[in-house]
Amino acid sequence: MAKAPVLTPRADDFPRWYQDLIAKAELADNGPVRGTMVIRPYGYGIWERMQQEMDARIKETGTQNAYFPLLIPQSYLAREAEHVEGFAPELAVVTHGGGKELEEPAVVRPTSEMIINDYFSKWIQSYRDLPLLINQWANVVRWELRPRLFLRTSEFLWQEGHTAHATYEEARDFAAHIHRVVYADFMLNVLAMDVVPGRKTVKERFAGAINTLTLEGMMGDGKALQMATSHELGQNFAKAFTTQYLSKEGRQELVWQTSWGSTTRMIGALVMMHGDDNGLRVPPRLAHIQAVVLAIKGDDAVLAKVREIGDRLKAAGVRVHVDDRTDVPFGRRAVDWELKGVPVRIEVGPRDLENGTAMLARRIPGGKEAVALDSLVGLLPTILEEDQALLLRQSRERRESRTTEVSKIGEAVEAAGAGGWARIPWAVLGEKGEAELAEHAASVRCLVAEDGSVPDSYDAPGNVAVVARAY
Repeated sequence: MAKAPVLTPRADDFPRWYQDLIAKAELADNGPVRGTMVIRPYGYGIWERMQQEMDARIKETGTQNAYFPLLIPQSYLAREAEHVEGFAPELAVVTHGGGKELEEPAVVRPTSEMIINDYFSKWIQSYRDLPLLINQWANVVRWELRPRLFLRTSEFLWQEGHTAHATYEEARDFAAHIHRVVYADFMLNVLAMDVVPGRKTVKERFAGAINTLTLEGMMGDGKALQMATSHELGQNFAKAFTTQYLSKEGRQELVWQTSWGSTTRMIGALVMMHGDDNGLRVPPRLAHIQAVVLAIKGDDAVLAKVREIGDRLKAAGVRVHVDDRTDVPFGRRAVDWELKGVPVRIEVGPRDLENGTAMLARRIPGGKEAVALDSLVGLLPTILEEDQALLLRQSRERRESRTTEVSKIGEAVEAAGAGGWARIPWAVLGEKGEAELAEHAASVRCLVAEDGSVPDSYDAPGNVAVVARAY
């Protein structure tokens, strides 16, 4: 009788496979309130690595971290009509506190443009105060009707950047810099994700923005996922909060602003883009555990050797974990690390010690081979970089092989419905065609120039719409 698979095969039921993997790889559990989640230590370790990598990139732009309150006076949201309209269906509102009804209800932070602008208007007096570059790592609440762990939850973790500049050009260029140097670089070089950078259509823009830049990734089932966005806010919020500065010429001028964010949704993307029927595959540059050293049996010499290997790898800069839990069957431990997607397993038993070797299992390409114990420290950095490159190559090959050039709206709908992406001239599609796509559960993920770069404007000649179904 065939042994039942640990995970539902992706080809049989992709959503079920996704839920199985998150549970069995111990990434997260559903929280007690519908739509919330508990991020387990292994999943949070991945998020911490994402934070570290992005935080360093954010700080290199001159941006500083700060923190703003979770509760926002409801009246603040009424100051920018388009913004409040965009978020109204998702708001959670606190009406009572300390056993009494509040004089003014407080909104649980869905995003922080409103409260941050209130303080920007106090902090900015002169051109000398600009640019003001602020980021915060926080949680937000957006009431979700159809929750799915990491992808759409009522509460999630993120970073949100907010900046104020003296001119439109400075704000525009800073939003593009974040999009390219912080987000795209991180996703390409750390997450090993082949993402498409582009410009959102008017319909898909962030509420209250004059332009939204996005990065779209193709998941294992061919659907798109919006990975991170960077917005030009123009002067919409500056007008609402009278955020202005005294220019060098002695005139009061409104600031120009940006906001930009990425979330724990990236963990869901990691699962869906790189995972396989055996579990997660974590890119080595991201992994908080790049290699696990397993003792096959509780032999004193074996235990001493795996600890020694762990120390040597750690000294060489490898993020390593020693699994010496020999009271747990070896097979179960091996399967658990396979599910968790640790890039390399080094398995050592009594026979390996006799031979001066260890069994090296590579999670990303698969396969095992015996390697000399003395060669491990020199071998691992090369292996990890090879496997990082392989994940990125597989991600790119999937997107390219499942993207179709089309010239008719019906062909775009068909491609999206078949689990792929379509590229169609925006001049052919237009806003009417975009509305037609919505009737078939498809959307314009972004607009790109003919050569695949980010177009200079929404209506630039030659713009191409990337069409897909999306999470």
